[in-house]
Amino acid sequence: MTLKIFHFGLYVFEPMPFNLHRFANIISWLLSPIVVAPVVYIAIVMFGYCDDVKSISYITILFVSSTVAPVLLISGLKKVGKISDYNIPFREQRFLPLLVLIAVNALGYEFMKQLHPPRLLTGILLFNAVNTILILLITLQWKISIHLFTLSSSAGLLFMQFGVVALWLLLLVPLLMWSRIVLKAHNFMQTLVGAVVGFAVIVAELTWWTGL
Repeated sequence: MTLKIFHFGLYVFEPMPFNLHRFANIISWLLSPIVVAPVVYIAIVMFGYCDDVKSISYITILFVSSTVAPVLLISGLKKVGKISDYNIPFREQRFLPLLVLIAVNALGYEFMKQLHPPRLLTGILLFNAVNTILILLITLQWKISIHLFTLSSSAGLLFMQFGVVALWLLLLVPLLMWSRIVLKAHNFMQTLVGAVVGFAVIVAELTWWTGL
C-alpha cells in the first residue's frame, strides 16, 4: 500500500500497482524443485507408508537428496562464482550441478536400498538419477525447463501412489509455465517439453519398476 497526502490534511491508502514480474518470481520459487519434490515425497511416505517404522528414515534420505544436497551445492557454486544465479539461468552453467546431483541421487538410492523399503521409494531415487542424466544430455544442446520437469514428474509420482485424484497437481503446470516465460527463464516450448516429458517418463519408469 502507498500513502497519499491531500493538501487539507487527510490521508488515504492506495493499492500498489500489481507487479507481474514479482508475482511470477514468487510462483517460480514456490513451485521450484527444492520445494515441490520434498513436499511430494513427504506426502507419499506419510500417507502411503505411515505405519512403517522406518518412515522417518525414508523421508530423511529423500529430503537430503532432493533439498539439502541441492541447496548446499547451488549455494556453494554461487559463492565460488561457478553459477551466476540460484536458478542457474544459463544452460552452460548447468552441467556441473546436474552431474553432482546424479551422484547424490545414486548414493541416496544405495542408502535407501539398505532399508528394504517399498519398491516405489527406491524407484524415486533411482529414476531421479536416471532422469537427471536425461536432463543433462538434453542440456548439452537445449535448455529444457527443470522446474516444469520436476513439477509434472511429481504429479506423476502422486498419480502412481494415489491414483487419478492426485492429477489435480497438473493444474499448476500452466501457472508455472507462465511464470517461467514471464521471467524469461524459458520459452514456451522449453516449458511444455519439460512438463510433458517429466510426467510421461516417470509414469513409464515407475510402472515398469513397480511391476517387476
